[in-house]
Amino acid sequence: MPIETAEKIWMDGELINWDDAKIHILTHTLHYGNGVFEGIRAYETDNGAAVFRLTPHIDRLYKSAKILCIEIPYSPEEIIEATKAVIRANELPSCYIRPIVYLGYGEMGLNPLTCDVQVAIATWPWGTYLGDEGIRNGVRLMVSSWQRHDPNAMPPAAKGCGHYINSQMAKVQAIKAGYDEAILLSPQGRVSECTGENVFVVVDGEIITPPTSAGALEGITQDSIRTFANDLGIPYSSQDLLRSDLYVADEAFLSGTAAEIVPIRSVDDRELGDPGPITRQIQEIYTEVVHGREDRYKEWNEYVRQD
Repeated sequence: MPIETAEKIWMDGELINWDDAKIHILTHTLHYGNGVFEGIRAYETDNGAAVFRLTPHIDRLYKSAKILCIEIPYSPEEIIEATKAVIRANELPSCYIRPIVYLGYGEMGLNPLTCDVQVAIATWPWGTYLGDEGIRNGVRLMVSSWQRHDPNAMPPAAKGCGHYINSQMAKVQAIKAGYDEAILLSPQGRVSECTGENVFVVVDGEIITPPTSAGALEGITQDSIRTFANDLGIPYSSQDLLRSDLYVADEAFLSGTAAEIVPIRSVDDRELGDPGPITRQIQEIYTEVVHGREDRYKEWNEYVRQD
């Protein structure tokens, strides 16, 4: 989806005009991919814009940076406040938020440790990643021939910039084959995740999702679904899944900040049918929570303005 511009972007402690947010062509991360980022959303509520689970997202950003030996030159609290500042500056009631930590201009070569670390935070209006139709009626998936990278080749626990070439290859394959999204398997043949979403199946009333040992990123929305399930009395577990487990599931769905909660309609042309009751229940409570209409989880929303 094309980016809809906003007024300001936060870069290294300053709010600058959108069109002035530029980097040099020899910026290290552009050449070697070593950087980390997050995808976060703010939603419109009766109390103004509220960022959904901002602090856990920023905590994960710092964990990703630690895995890749990147020292972020700001505290988590400073990044949290900068995120709120750029949303206020852009006067957006709801938006997608992209903090990125990257290695700047001035050094070249494969040793990243001598590079300056820079940070930017952009916000812009962005619709649902897999489309409103996908959220309503489900998406069609294929199992990609591209594998999720081995954890000893590239750590999947880090949300690293260069890591997403793996996801892009699978995404392109799926789109060219006429599907909406791709599922990646681990080198051991276990279901890992989609190109940017966690995967869930529902079997005999239980929600099951692949473990991080299968190469799945530990999702913030995934963690929210675990809490919803526990509170609703729905059994929930992390277990290894085979591709055939997807074919015969009673229901299946995806979750991610960009995608939100999306039913899976089919996998490799094996029809799962209309979104099932548990999927719909999870969708409904998620919508209530992010818009500030569910008191049990009110601390998950961090309001941009308190007035």
